[in-house]
Amino acid sequence: MLTFSRISRNLPPMFTGIIESLGKVHSIETHGTNKTFWVESTLTPELKIDQSLSHNGVCLTVEETRGNLHRVTAIQETLEKSNLGSWNPGDLVNLERCMILNGRLDGHIVQGHVDTVATCIQRIDKDGSWEFRFEFPKKFSHLVIEKGSISLNGISLTIFNVKKTKFDVAIIPYTYEHTNMQSLKKDSIVNLEFDMVGKYVTRFLKK
Repeated sequence: MLTFSRISRNLPPMFTGIIESLGKVHSIETHGTNKTFWVESTLTPELKIDQSLSHNGVCLTVEETRGNLHRVTAIQETLEKSNLGSWNPGDLVNLERCMILNGRLDGHIVQGHVDTVATCIQRIDKDGSWEFRFEFPKKFSHLVIEKGSISLNGISLTIFNVKKTKFDVAIIPYTYEHTNMQSLKKDSIVNLEFDMVGKYVTRFLKK
């Protein structure tokens, strides 16, 4: 009989899209086609080596910690499919540790496997909340539905006003203050991971 702990060890890391902490890129090193990032955050003292940690929705492995700094590396494929290649020292990063299976799923199931990037084409201050409009590649349009879930820079959000290659999100003050949505402006690039259930259903119907 499988125990709960054995089952959990056999599962890949999963996230909920509820951001735990904001980090700041401290420094960047290039090694061949890879990039190594040192990220500063108050979460670092709680991290362990070899732990999975979501950075703007990208699952990366913690390789080393020093005080409030931790080190992760992104390979070429990750850099090409996400916005990590455009990071600079001082940039804010959304951080989330992988979910605990006996905890609440407050967002939606996020794998930390970024599908593509989107561009912010509009930002509107609604005097108490904010609305952002994003444009994404047309080939992913079948995965975007009205009132559906999406992971945007690792944040679990509900999308609305869906067009073929565009959608809007609304941001409450708490999310704005505790994530890097506060730093997004027109032409900012964000990471997108589409709903996992939607991707499986689409794959099943195609076959």
